[in-house]
Amino acid sequence: MGIFTRVRDIISSNINSMIEKAEDPEKMIKLMIREMEDTLVEVKASCAGAMATKKKIQRESDEVSKREQDWAGKAQLAVDKGREDLAREALLEKRRFRDRSDAISRELSHCDGLVEQYQQDIMQLEDKLSSAREKQRVLLQRHVAAQKRRQTQENVRRNDNVEAMARFESFEQRIERMEAEADLVNFGKKTATLEEEFAKLAGDEEIEKQLAELKAKKQG
Repeated sequence: MGIFTRVRDIISSNINSMIEKAEDPEKMIKLMIREMEDTLVEVKASCAGAMATKKKIQRESDEVSKREQDWAGKAQLAVDKGREDLAREALLEKRRFRDRSDAISRELSHCDGLVEQYQQDIMQLEDKLSSAREKQRVLLQRHVAAQKRRQTQENVRRNDNVEAMARFESFEQRIERMEAEADLVNFGKKTATLEEEFAKLAGDEEIEKQLAELKAKKQG
């Protein structure tokens, strides 16, 4: 693919649309920036080469124009001296250099257009690259913000779980304490009832003993 074709494709590309369709937007924008940077380096190198060529052509144009003027002067000198044959040869040389000068002018015009096109492409590529870098900065900020937000939510969720477990354990301890208190109350009542039963049995035995003694006296 030619340099101009790549530049046109990059300049006409819709960065936002490409990023939205990409599975990995950050990777996509990074690749786009790298391609733009590489293309920009190549365009600048081509522009520098075209400018150097333009200077070379300009020097040749100046030299050809000078030679054309020299032969014009020689033709005039030959006419002044009555040497029409030499004047005719000088005019032929002048025409040859004039034709060369016209060809060089066309080359120079083409080179001017090429340099101008390169310079325009450089400015547009730099604008596009600046836009892509800004997009990358925004994506990076959003990525960092999303990570922080996710971390915050995880911390909140973890804290909520810890607090919920603490509340559950506290409630469980309260129930166990109430159950223990209830057991103590029942235990005290059972102990008192048991002592009363044994005391009653002891009293009944004493009565039976006395009753037996009374019966024995009566029989005696």
